[in-house]
Amino acid sequence: MIRHIVFFSATNGHSVETVREGLMMLAAIPHADHFEVGRNLQADTISPDAPDLVVYAEFADEAALAAFKAHPTYDACTKHVRPMREMRIAADFHSG
Repeated sequence: MIRHIVFFSATNGHSVETVREGLMMLAAIPHADHFEVGRNLQADTISPDAPDLVVYAEFADEAALAAFKAHPTYDACTKHVRPMREMRIAADFHSG
């Protein structure tokens, strides 16, 4: 299994909820076994510049993750969300 985690922060002038709604476009892509977008609780006092949102997805394998990223909705979401985000950090790792 591949776990895909991406952190986002909204730019000034864009609401976190608007960015979250844009990221939810990705939920329509069929290649993920699990997909969610959540608001960071910002409870960690060690990281004061913590991200606003977390995208979390699980994929059967690297081919499924690649198919997810190759889907036209992924490109459309990127074009929609990119102007509203300040920071994006992604990590993918094998699990299980």
